Amino acid sequence: MVYKKREYFGEPADPERAKAAQLEADVAAALAASGKYDAADVEVTVVSGSSIILSGWVTDEAELRRCMETAAAVAGVRHVESAITVRSSPPPLGSEV
Repeated sequence: MVYKKREYFGEPADPERAKAAQLEADVAAALAASGKYDAADVEVTVVSGSSIILSGWVTDEAELRRCMETAAAVAGVRHVESAITVRSSPPPLGSEV
């Protein structure tokens, strides 16, 4: 048996957080790949298991609806909530969304 000095001193990886991170990435990729709207200013957050919240901003109600439909169609997503703001122009540089 070979002894190897321990290199990792943090908490063990949380498998549930890894699943949530993967789901966030999958939804973000689906939004980016859609091409039906500009989702560059939409953020995805998994709140519990398979429920997500979309936040940020889009330019009209049709984009908001398409974002919600796209997110809901991703495998593993069971519920989608929106905290997206609809505005016709981007926020000024340096401002919070």
